[in-house]
Amino acid sequence: MPYRYYDSGYRYKRYKKRRIRKKYIVVLLILLAVILVIVWLQSNVSGILYSLSYATVRSATASAVNDAVAKTLQWNGTDYDDLVTVTTDEEGNVLSMEANAAKANLLARQAVSLTAANLNENCSGGVEVPLGAFTGIEFLAGFGPPVTFRIIPVSYVTCEFVSDFTQAGINQTLHSVYILLHATISVVMPSGTTEITADAEILLCERVIVGKVPDTYLSGNLFGGVGG
Repeated sequence: MPYRYYDSGYRYKRYKKRRIRKKYIVVLLILLAVILVIVWLQSNVSGILYSLSYATVRSATASAVNDAVAKTLQWNGTDYDDLVTVTTDEEGNVLSMEANAAKANLLARQAVSLTAANLNENCSGGVEVPLGAFTGIEFLAGFGPPVTFRIIPVSYVTCEFVSDFTQAGINQTLHSVYILLHATISVVMPSGTTEITADAEILLCERVIVGKVPDTYLSGNLFGGVGG
């Protein structure tokens, strides 16, 4: 009887050890599978997901920026004289050109604020990517039901003004003022969070200046350092 008790207990311990060992093996196999999936997503799928998301985000950003700038100009009624003051001599030659920094900074703050609000609205639906994109095969990237990824719309939005001079004729110079907005958007994907940057440059106003413009202005940005 004692022998039989010892033998059954020994067998139970061996059985229990085998079960524990099998559990460890299963856990290790699961972890290995997860690691392999992550590596596969990083190496084969992330590029396709980025390309498909990039087009959607760029479209949303362009729409957000254009609408923001249009509303900003509508609210402020901005024209060339509001942003630039030109002083000339009796012969019409340019003596000085001065940017209205206060007005430009006001436009920049409003444009940035509106762009952020528009991006939140435009990106609320996320990015839809066809299921075929997860195969890592470009040919199949456009097939299958859509899978939606969450977008963190606004990580960072900046605005600056760009001043450009071009020859418009004999003793005539076209002065153009652009507003440049730069936005960074984060897209949460299975392979990780990807940041997509988008720039939008929109013409604010322009004027043909008759008379000689000093090279100091032609070679620089009149609005350098202005923006938000």
